[in-house]
Amino acid sequence: MKKIILSVCILGMCAFTLGAQENSAVKAIVYHYAARNFFSGAISKADLDTIIQAGIHSPSAANRQPWHFTVVQNAALARQIISNNTDGNVLIVISAPGDGKTNGAQILDCGLAAQSMYLAAQALGLGSRIYTGPVDSVNKDLKSALSLPSNHNVVVIIRIGKVQQVDAVTAASARNSADKLVTYK
Repeated sequence: MKKIILSVCILGMCAFTLGAQENSAVKAIVYHYAARNFFSGAISKADLDTIIQAGIHSPSAANRQPWHFTVVQNAALARQIISNNTDGNVLIVISAPGDGKTNGAQILDCGLAAQSMYLAAQALGLGSRIYTGPVDSVNKDLKSALSLPSNHNVVVIIRIGKVQQVDAVTAASARNSADKLVTYK
C-alpha cells in the first residue's frame, strides 16, 4: 500500500511539474537565457507596450514605484549606450531618483522592473539581456541625451530584440544545482 501511495504521489508531482512547465510564465522564468546574438528587425508596438506594462506592474517597496523608463529606439543613441546594438533593437533605460548606488530599495525595485520586462520579452518570443556595465558612462555622458527626469540616474538597461529561437536550456550558462544553493529547515 505504501508503494502505491508513493507512486501516486510521485506521479502527481510529475504531472504538477509538467503542468507548471507548460505555463508560459513559468517557462519564461525557468528556461530564459540572456541573448547575445540579436538580429535586425523592429519590435512591434504591441509587444513593446506589453513589455513596458510588465515593468510598470512590477512590485516595489511600499509601492513607491521609483522607476522611470526611457525607451531608446534611435539607433545612433542606442549604439552610444551599447556599441554592438543591432538595428531594430530597443533599449529600455531604467532610472530612479538619487545617485543610483546608495538607495538599496530603489535599486532592488528597478531590478525587479528590469527582470519583469526581461522575462516578458522572452515570453513574447523576443531576445532580452540586462546590462549594468554601461550604467556609469551613461550617467556621466548621456543623461541629457536621454532626457532623464531631473535628479534621476540610470540603474539598469535592458536590450530587447529579435533572436533566432534556440533551445534555452542548452543556450543558457550552466546553473548551480538546488542542493548547492538551498537549505531547508
